[in-house]
Amino acid sequence: MTAGIGSHAVRGTLWLGLVNLVSKGSQVVVTLVLAATLTEGGLGSVALAVAVVNIGQVIQAMGVYDVIGRTERDPDRLAGTVLTLSVGTGLALAAVLVAAAAPVAALLGAPDAAPLVRLAAVSLPFTAAGGVQMAVMHRRLDFRRRLLPDAGSAVLGAAVTVVLAVTGAGPVALVAGLLCTAVAQPVLGAVVGVPPRPAWDAGAAREALGWIAVVGPAALVAIVLVNVDYLAIGHVLGPAAVGVYSLAYRIAWVPYIMVAIVLAAVAFPVYTKLVRDGDRAALPAATARFTRATLVVTAGLYLVIALLADRVVLLGDRWAPATPVLVLLCAYGLAISLLQSWYQVIKAAGQARCYLLLEVTHLVSLGAALVLVTRHGMVAVAAAQVAAAWLLVVLTWCVLTRLALAFPTAELAAMTAAVLGAAVPCVAVAVLADRLFGPPGTVAGVLAEALALVVAYAGGSLLTQRAAVRELRALTLAGGGR
Repeated sequence: MTAGIGSHAVRGTLWLGLVNLVSKGSQVVVTLVLAATLTEGGLGSVALAVAVVNIGQVIQAMGVYDVIGRTERDPDRLAGTVLTLSVGTGLALAAVLVAAAAPVAALLGAPDAAPLVRLAAVSLPFTAAGGVQMAVMHRRLDFRRRLLPDAGSAVLGAAVTVVLAVTGAGPVALVAGLLCTAVAQPVLGAVVGVPPRPAWDAGAAREALGWIAVVGPAALVAIVLVNVDYLAIGHVLGPAAVGVYSLAYRIAWVPYIMVAIVLAAVAFPVYTKLVRDGDRAALPAATARFTRATLVVTAGLYLVIALLADRVVLLGDRWAPATPVLVLLCAYGLAISLLQSWYQVIKAAGQARCYLLLEVTHLVSLGAALVLVTRHGMVAVAAAQVAAAWLLVVLTWCVLTRLALAFPTAELAAMTAAVLGAAVPCVAVAVLADRLFGPPGTVAGVLAEALALVVAYAGGSLLTQRAAVRELRALTLAGGGR
C-alpha cells in the first residue's frame, strides 16, 4: 500500500470512526434506555421486527452498492441507475411487508410484533436512497462528508426513541426512531452535496445486475446469518428469550460496528483502487495492515466487554441470563470482525463467487447447529455462533492463501501473540479492581472501570505493537501534509 493511499486510508478511518462513534454511540444509549424501560418480551418483539426489516434492506440492495466503488464507468451515472433499482425494490418490499406483517409476525412466534413490522417497513425506500449516497462518498474516499447524514440521522433517531421510551411509548419507540433515521439520512445527504439523482442507463443496469447475480446472494446470506439466531430463538423459545439474547447481542455488536465495519468500509475502496491501478501485488500487505488494526482494536474491546459481562444486571436483575450469552458472543464478534476484513479483499480482487461460497458455508453450518441446539437455550445458540464463525475464519484464511491474497502466516501469528500480550495487563487490572473495590454498583462506575481496562490494554498494545504504531504515525503525518 503506497504512502498516498495509506494516508487516505488513515484519514478515512479517522473520519469514519468519528461518524460511527457518534452514530453507534447513540445506539448504545438507546440500548441502555430500552433495557431499562422495556420488558424482555417487548425488547424481543422489537428485535424480531427490526430483524425482518434488516433482511428487507439487504434484499433491496443485494450488495450492489459495492459496484459503485468498483466500476470503470461514470460512477455518478451508475449511482443514479442503482438508485432507481434499489428504491424501486424498497418500495415493493415495503408494500409486501405492510400487507404480510401479521402472518410474518405469527411465524416468528411474536404476533404482537405485526404493527412494528408495518411501521419499520416504511423505512425501506429511504434507506435505499441513503445507501447509494453513502456508496458515492466511499467511491470518492470522502468519509468526512458522511458525518452529517450518517451520524446526524442516527442522533435524531436515537433522540426520538429515547423520548418516546421514557414517556411510556413501549416497543414502538425504537421503530419510530428507526423510521426517523431512515427518512433523515437521504435528506441530510442532499444537504452535504450528494443528492439522490435517479437515472437510467442500460449498460450501467447490466453491470449492476451482473454484480447482483454474484454478490447479491452472498449479501442476503450475510444478513440472514446476522438475524437467523433471533428468528430461531423467537420461533422455538419465544419473544422473551429473544429479548434477553438481543440485549447481549446488541452489546457484543458494538465493537464490530464501531471498528470492524469502519475499517472494512475504508479497506474496500483502497483495495479496489489498488486493483484498478494494476497493483494487485500490494493487496497482501494492505490486507495485513487492515487485519492488524481490526484484530488489535476489536480484541481489546471484546476482552473488556467479556470481563465486565456480569455488570449487565445493573440494567435490571431480569437481564442476568444475558451474562454467559454476552461472554460467548464476544468470541463470536471477534471472529466476524476478522471475516468482515478479509471478505473485502476477496470481493475487491474479483473473487465474489468465493465470497458467496464462504457465506453459504457459514449459513449452512450455523443453520444445522441451530436446528440441533436452539431448544437447549440461549447459551447453546451463542456457542453455536462461536463455533460456526471460527470455522469460517479458518476456511477464509485458507481461501486467502489459495488466491495469493494472504500475508505470511507467521505475521498473523505475531499479531495474535501481540494481542495476547496486551491482554495480560488488562486482565490483571480487572482482577485487582475486583479484589480491592468489588463490582461497581452504578452504570457510571462500570463505565469508569471499562475505561481503566481500555487504558491498560492500550498501554500493553503500545508495547507489543510498536512497529505498527510507528507505521500509523508515519501515515498520519503523510496525510496531514497533503
